[in-house]
Amino acid sequence: MPLRTEPELATLLKRVAVASGLFDEERLMEAFETARECYHGQMHWTGETLLEHTVGILDVLSPFHPDEDAVIACLLHHVLEQKSMTLSEIEQKFGPKVRMLVSGIHLLSHVTLEGRRRSIEDLRVMLLSVSDDIRILFVALCDRAHCLTFVDQIEASRAKRLCQDVLQLFAPVAARLGMYSLKHRLEDGAFPVLYGHDCQQIKEQMQMANDEHPDFLQKAASALQSFLTEQGIIAEVQAREKHPYSLFLKMRQKSLTHVEDVYDLFALRVIVRTEEDCYRVLGLLHRLGRPLANRFKDYIAFPKPNGYQSLHTTLAAFAGIHESSFVEVQVRTEQMHREAQFGVAAHWSYKEHGATDQAMEKVQLHSMLMGQEPLETTDEEQSFVDHIFVLTPRGDIVELPEGATPLDFAFQVHTDLGLAFRNARVNGSIVPLDYQLENGDVVEILKHKTPQPSDQWMQLLKMASSRSKLRRYLLSQKRPEHVTRGRELVNVELKKRSLASLTTDLSILRICDGEKMTLEQREDLLVKIGQGSERASSLLPRLAALSSEEILLQKSTAPTVAVRDTGSRLVAMEGGVSMPVQYAKCCEPEQWPREDIVGNISRSGAVMVHRSHCRMFGNTNPDRRVKVWWR
Repeated sequence: MPLRTEPELATLLKRVAVASGLFDEERLMEAFETARECYHGQMHWTGETLLEHTVGILDVLSPFHPDEDAVIACLLHHVLEQKSMTLSEIEQKFGPKVRMLVSGIHLLSHVTLEGRRRSIEDLRVMLLSVSDDIRILFVALCDRAHCLTFVDQIEASRAKRLCQDVLQLFAPVAARLGMYSLKHRLEDGAFPVLYGHDCQQIKEQMQMANDEHPDFLQKAASALQSFLTEQGIIAEVQAREKHPYSLFLKMRQKSLTHVEDVYDLFALRVIVRTEEDCYRVLGLLHRLGRPLANRFKDYIAFPKPNGYQSLHTTLAAFAGIHESSFVEVQVRTEQMHREAQFGVAAHWSYKEHGATDQAMEKVQLHSMLMGQEPLETTDEEQSFVDHIFVLTPRGDIVELPEGATPLDFAFQVHTDLGLAFRNARVNGSIVPLDYQLENGDVVEILKHKTPQPSDQWMQLLKMASSRSKLRRYLLSQKRPEHVTRGRELVNVELKKRSLASLTTDLSILRICDGEKMTLEQREDLLVKIGQGSERASSLLPRLAALSSEEILLQKSTAPTVAVRDTGSRLVAMEGGVSMPVQYAKCCEPEQWPREDIVGNISRSGAVMVHRSHCRMFGNTNPDRRVKVWWR
């Protein structure tokens, strides 16, 4: 496709303006000149200039009657990528609505299947959720449709990625919006690229069907047009064949091998003036042909979720059609036909609606889209309603809750980036820490060489996960201080109970709440006490080494043995002799559950206590053994 000159582009722009009913030609041409200066002849990846690309999108968009702000936003939606203007500068020059549209279109241009972390259905929901204004989606869809016109001229791998995005993301969204003309355009452009063999096979079978019964559909349309005229009904009859990609999906779904097995392969569309005429035509059709059972659908009384309305019936032996052929006939009014082609765009008029009407339309639109099959709304997808999507400088999409700050963004990208945060540049401008991000913002984080977080950041972070990451880091930095303070407080409590102070390995904390603790976990207990989140007095009763019974006993009786005596008050021995008692490390008899015990007198003069079944006890001198038991 040859490149168009700038005067040709300006002429095309004026034609779009006329079709859309725009009157401020001066403002429109100012936007055109701004785009021309910002793009500096830069090329788009389709092979055209950026200016030609944006005007080409407008050419696709023009049947939907875009308003002035949408046209300007379409012209300028590449300026952020080129870093030739900031959103603030766009708002200053063209107003807040254009800023919002440019930001949204820029964001949606980065929604692709490549390297996705979410499911396709999640991405479709995201496309709908981030579009605060439906015009953003219109431009994004028309952008993809325009790019498809160059699919034969771009690199094969890129063309394949484009077509995958179109068939799996954008065409289904167009269908949910009821924009069937754009849906079919997207599918017709992408289908041959991804499914070349299937597309060719379907076309060949269609050609065979047409060769076998040449012009039968046009003859049927003419016969029906004449018949309706004779009956006094003003109507327009159109003939159509089912689109190849729709045929492909239906044949694969129903495991069919030939297109003639599809009931609605051929169709006639009857467009009348009133709803009453629709039902009159339906009665006449059932007189002309034989209706197929279970093939009648009243989408007028029961519209589809996207607002589509028509009467559908499938007929055999109709107007001289071969006995083995079927024709689906759709009957609708002119308004229904327009809405079937353009969907929500058919009644989305920004020139006439006020702000309140637009807000109501948005609510109705989301309600309509969320209720459609096969879209099943989960709790996670519902959360998109309160979320925003911003971009990294590389174009990666980051999901954040509404009200999130650049600090939240940094922690969401990576914990280390958040901890080393210095300041943030949003859409090219430095912003304060409490700046609230918006959909489509491009966020760049500037960082320190080493982490320098502040306690005050806790008040600025909106995300619980971000606060948790910061809290863990701050605690880790103060951990030695908290451990020392916790040790002091526990030792005070132990001294009150006439118990030995904590050892280096914190052995008295070895078992807490019935669970064996590692050294790090024992220190964690001290950290909680040191930072004040737990009291030392509440910790001791939870220790297996110190039952509440022992604590009461130690509290009421003064110690009579040396510090190394760790159990004489708990263990009684034969003869009532009072001797220092120690617990053997091989079987840890003091740990729960407590069992029968035995003892022997060590060379140091203390009674070493073992569990009765301890193998090590069998190696002791029988002459030095003593009978012991728990008090």
